[in-house]
Amino acid sequence: MYRLAFLALAVMTLATSASAQTNPDPPTVAAESLPSVTLPADLDRVLRDYERAWRANDIPGLVALFTEDGFVLQPGRQPARGHAALTNVYRGQAGGMLRLRALAFASADSVGYIIGAYGYGEAPGDQGKFTLTLRKSGGRWLIASDMDNGNQPRRPPPTQ
Repeated sequence: MYRLAFLALAVMTLATSASAQTNPDPPTVAAESLPSVTLPADLDRVLRDYERAWRANDIPGLVALFTEDGFVLQPGRQPARGHAALTNVYRGQAGGMLRLRALAFASADSVGYIIGAYGYGEAPGDQGKFTLTLRKSGGRWLIASDMDNGNQPRRPPPTQ
C-alpha cells in the first residue's frame, strides 16, 4: 500500500517537473504607463512640495517634508532614517526637473500612502516608481517612508 502511494507521488512529481520545464515563457506586461489618478489637495501638496524642493536642490526643504523618524529606502543602499541621515542621502542627489505623478492612494485618520511614478525633464514616460507612506502630524501630511526604484531591469549578480 505504501509502495503504491510512494510510486504515485513520484510519478506526480516527475510529471509536474516535466510540465514546468516545457511551459512557454510567462506573458510580458505591456510597456504602457498606468494612468495617473487625481489626489486630494492635501496629498497632492506632498508631491508638489517634494518636486519644488528637489528642483531647487533645497535639501532642508526636502527633509522637512518627512517625519522626524522618516525613512528613505533606495535601491543598492542601506535604509536611512531620521533627518540627519536623510540630509546625507539627498546631498548630491537632488536637483533637476523631477516630475511626480500618482497611480494610487489611500488615507484614513492619520496614515496614508501614495503609489506613483517619476520622470525627469522632457524625457517621455516614467523612469521609475515610488511609494510614499504618510503620517498626519499637526493637520499636515508628512512622509514616513519614501521607497523608490528605477524602471531599468536589474542586472544579474556577477558570476564568480
